[in-house]
Amino acid sequence: MLGAIGLDATQESAYRTLVALGAAEVADLAHRLALPEADTERTLRLLEHHGLAAQSSARTGRWVAAPPGVALGALLTQHRHELEQAELAAALLAQEYRAEATELPVHDLVEVVTGASAVAHRFLQLQLGASEEVCALVTGKPMVVSGTDNEAEERAAQRGVAYRVVIEREVLTLPTGLVEVSASLGRDEQVRVVDRVPTKLVVADRTLAMVPLTGRGSEPAALVVHASGLLESLTGLFEAVWREALPLRLGGGGGVTEDGPAGPDAADLEILSLLLAGMTDASVAKQLDLGLRTVQRRVKGLMELAGVTTRLQLGWHAYEKGWVARTAAVDRAGGAWTGAAAASGTSGASAGPAADTEAGFAATASAEPPGPEADTGTGMWAADTARPRTTALDGETAPAAAG
Repeated sequence: MLGAIGLDATQESAYRTLVALGAAEVADLAHRLALPEADTERTLRLLEHHGLAAQSSARTGRWVAAPPGVALGALLTQHRHELEQAELAAALLAQEYRAEATELPVHDLVEVVTGASAVAHRFLQLQLGASEEVCALVTGKPMVVSGTDNEAEERAAQRGVAYRVVIEREVLTLPTGLVEVSASLGRDEQVRVVDRVPTKLVVADRTLAMVPLTGRGSEPAALVVHASGLLESLTGLFEAVWREALPLRLGGGGGVTEDGPAGPDAADLEILSLLLAGMTDASVAKQLDLGLRTVQRRVKGLMELAGVTTRLQLGWHAYEKGWVARTAAVDRAGGAWTGAAAASGTSGASAGPAADTEAGFAATASAEPPGPEADTGTGMWAADTARPRTTALDGETAPAAAG
């Protein structure tokens, strides 16, 4: 703990023992520390240099500990001042660098790091330099640094750096895979799993990224990418993989369990089916005996779950993900859209024979569910029926209005 102020483990142990005893002979202290007397006396001389110990004036060969509050306080003040000077020097250097080049040349936006030791050093440096968040895609075959060797991760997490990590499922089958994942979850890191990740990747604070450059069998090399369009693309790649991955969490017995894919519940699916059948928010609320605001809140939640910003996108997402399906069967209200929860007793309903007309497939300009004043028979997508057109879906055509 006292290494931050310049003490090694032996010096710290000697000082702690001397504080506990108040004063001690060299021989006694050497016996307690299990050190030769010569090494013990050398350690005491170093403590004296730091102002943490002194020879007793009343008895030759006896050493006394300096009061921790005074001695350690002085050392902390000294090191704090040195850190402030280093920060000032770093700020001046950064200012000088910006003055020389307001924009990095293209070739400076990407660094090529070659060699296992250089790649490992840069990888650890990337994490230790992060101040807010580290995002990573992890494959089952580490290139130069394994999870157990990644000490920088634990040190960064202790400083409050958030970690979001997506691992390949193969990682869980490795001999140390579950241990490493459990340790990460124990540090409150967010860990998710997918069958395969597209590439190894680490992104620090969205300002710096690192990806492997070479394939198997060649000398390890990596690209370090600075703020640029390429960095934004790599960050977007991570976010896309993160959205599709399944969360991992620590179970009751300390084991790792996998959460199922997030999806709408039965009530959400029934609301979605009715909206897709052409009913308005108000009609759905009345049909299901729900409040209008409850329906609108659930629709907004579905949009957030799907990661979309318009109701048109929500409809396509629901269809692509299998939340709803277009069937030939007609439910209790005559509609043709059926929610994926139909097996549990919920199914879509329609406003009537005209449910699949102009109100069905036109986009709304707002991501927010419409308020009561906008709910005037427009169905899910607020159609403008002045200019009908046809939109193909599952080989069928349905009239829709231009958005």
